[in-house]
Amino acid sequence: MNALINLKLVWLLGILLLGLQGCATLTTDQIDQQRAETREMADQTLAQVKQQYPSARSKLNKAAGYAVFSNFGFKFMFGGSSRGKGLAFNNATKQTTFMRMIELQPGFGFGVQKFRIVFIFTTPEAYSQFVNSGWQFGASTTASLNNGTQGLGGGLGAVVSPGVEMYQISETGAIVGISLTGAKYYKDDELN
Repeated sequence: MNALINLKLVWLLGILLLGLQGCATLTTDQIDQQRAETREMADQTLAQVKQQYPSARSKLNKAAGYAVFSNFGFKFMFGGSSRGKGLAFNNATKQTTFMRMIELQPGFGFGVQKFRIVFIFTTPEAYSQFVNSGWQFGASTTASLNNGTQGLGGGLGAVVSPGVEMYQISETGAIVGISLTGAKYYKDDELN
């Protein structure tokens, strides 16, 4: 019974965080600064992925597009969440779409982790669906070691759905546990 109450509280917190994001209005200078910071994060992450996974370079060049996110997550007892920002880039049109993400993780675990994710879209349909719909659900086993290298959960470029491959780079900390993960990736209305 307590686990169910904790699960409901985690989901309620996530919905509240999404609602609060829409309350603040940014100035033009703040928008420009956030866009620049997001582009810099994406460039650094792509360079790191290309260095750690040489096969990713050709996949990125041949892809319909890609998306890069920086996320900060926490997990305590029966729930957790992560939030992040990033961008999606269409290789055909050279258009950048700024995006946000929120992930809710019911299930037992503990820890704090900062990580980055790169999605490579092999088809225009997969890219378009991600940018315009953005929902992704899945069961996951998360185990990341605090050693500065790729954690066990990220593999060497896991196929997460048809036409989508994912690389995850753990930066610090650890999240350990088994959870059902629900993530929403969506357009950032303020930065686009």
